[in-house]
Amino acid sequence: MAIHIENEAQRCLNCKVPMCQKFCPIHTPIPHIISLFKEKKVMEAGEQLFMNNPMSAVCAIVCNHEAQCRGHCVLGKKGTPVQFYEIEKFVSDGYLDRYRPGNIEKKGKRCAVIGSGPAGLTAAVILAQNGYDVTIFERKNQIGGMLRYGIPDFRLSKTIIDRYQKLLGRLGVQIRLNTTIGGALRIDNLFRDGYAAIFVGTGVWRPNTLGIEGESLANVHFGISYLENPKHHDLGRTVAVIGMGNVAMDVARTAFRNGAERVMMFSRDMHATASSHEMSYAELDGTEFIYGKSIRRISPEGPVFAESILDEEGNLIGISDKEELIPADSVIIAISQGPKDKLIMSTEHLEGTSKGLLITDENGMTTVDGVFAAGDVVTGPLTVVHAADAAKKAAEAMIRYMENKN
Repeated sequence: MAIHIENEAQRCLNCKVPMCQKFCPIHTPIPHIISLFKEKKVMEAGEQLFMNNPMSAVCAIVCNHEAQCRGHCVLGKKGTPVQFYEIEKFVSDGYLDRYRPGNIEKKGKRCAVIGSGPAGLTAAVILAQNGYDVTIFERKNQIGGMLRYGIPDFRLSKTIIDRYQKLLGRLGVQIRLNTTIGGALRIDNLFRDGYAAIFVGTGVWRPNTLGIEGESLANVHFGISYLENPKHHDLGRTVAVIGMGNVAMDVARTAFRNGAERVMMFSRDMHATASSHEMSYAELDGTEFIYGKSIRRISPEGPVFAESILDEEGNLIGISDKEELIPADSVIIAISQGPKDKLIMSTEHLEGTSKGLLITDENGMTTVDGVFAAGDVVTGPLTVVHAADAAKKAAEAMIRYMENKN
């Protein structure tokens, strides 16, 4: 590994206009990090990666590098691009356990972070680093959000989230588990108890439904719910997955690892929303991709489809009358997710879109003064690095807000 990543570092051209950095959603200073690495300043490189993106150790593993840094390296035009994520993984992983916050001047103000996924963790780290007393409220019994419960272990080891929990401890962040804000406790209660500002990073955990007959049958499951506890589901030998997004890819690969012998994935048109990278892994695992099938209903014997009528670009323009049953022991619906509505329902003046996503301004503040939000609960399902980038900006805005309240 050492020789490999050292060779990768030597291949970097140190471009004056680094396209790799430009197309990184959080604009990681890639050429500078590589220069530090080549100078054997590994911990300094790790510090700069962490300060720019507290989720760097995770992003190095789960980012869609083909669409970001690797996919825009100029060396890729005629040859093999630099695999910066391998360097980032080595550097960030080593730094994660060695990070020590040093002497932080306390501001004497308390912040609440609701949700401990990538957005919540990013905000908590930045706020704590800047001297604020941070309490994370997590509705589940472990932190991590989508990192723990939505990304399979074969893609992201849960031990890395445990290491983040230890890092939070070193920063003095307090964690209150099994606590839903919007249930027994509400945002009003947090302000009552002296929290100066609140960050919401609750993600999207409510599965989107198809609205068709058969969704309540015993052989039907929702993708995000399945990924939370795959070992608690008996899918049988043949599984039909409705949808072709990244969650659907994780569902298919997880199903194979839990006893499924055949997994079919269906799209109503000729397109998939998942990254080509994730699709290639799902295909290698044995997933079958079937296009041009519009789901009509679900029966105990499997899903029933109609042939889609498509235009020249493969877009859906109609549905035929002929129906076909595809035999399957289980059907998993994986057509994205939306946010739960407890916060909006329990908080006066907190507004959302028609899809329930929180409305924020350019600083990440919601329609309630002092309440900020970022990540999937604002944008809908995106990637870890997008959540980290938005949370970073929102946390910085929270700091400005609290300082101006003096």
